[in-house]
Amino acid sequence: MTSKTETSEGLVAEYVTAMIGGQLFGLPISRVQDVFMPDRLTRVPLSTAEIAGVLNLRGRIVTVIDMRARLGLPKANDGKPPMAVGVDLRGESYGLLIDQIGEVLRLAEDSREENPVNLDPRMAKLAGGVHRLDGHLMVVLDVDRVLELASKTQAAA
Repeated sequence: MTSKTETSEGLVAEYVTAMIGGQLFGLPISRVQDVFMPDRLTRVPLSTAEIAGVLNLRGRIVTVIDMRARLGLPKANDGKPPMAVGVDLRGESYGLLIDQIGEVLRLAEDSREENPVNLDPRMAKLAGGVHRLDGHLMVVLDVDRVLELASKTQAAA
C-alpha cells in the first residue's frame, strides 16, 4: 500500500501530509492521485453528512468525502476554502476534503507505531498507525477504511 523505498537507512515510506481539525494526518503517497480545490460541488440527495457531494474533475465524476464529518469534527469556520486529495478505490474516484495540504514526508518505516491506546477513537478507526514527529503526532490514514463508509452509502442508495 505505502510507497516504500530501500535506502541506506532502511525502508522509507512517503506520505502526503494534511491538516484536518488541527491534527496532522499522513496519506500514503502511492494512494494519492492528485490535490485540487473542489468547486461546483453538487449535493447528493439523501446522502449522509460525510458525503459532501460530487463534482466533475477532468471528465471523471468524483465523490467528495468531508473528512471533518467522517472524523466527527465540527465544520471549519475559519473562512478558508477547503482542499481535496484525490484517491481511487476499485476504479472509483474520491476526493477527501481536508483543511490544508502539507508537504511530502519521507519517514523510516520502522518508526511507524501501532495506534496508541489514548488516540481518539474516531481517528483510531481510520488510522493505520502513527509516526511521532518533532512535537507532533502524524496519524497515518488508512484510505481503504476511510472509504468503507462511502462504498456502503453508495450501495445503499
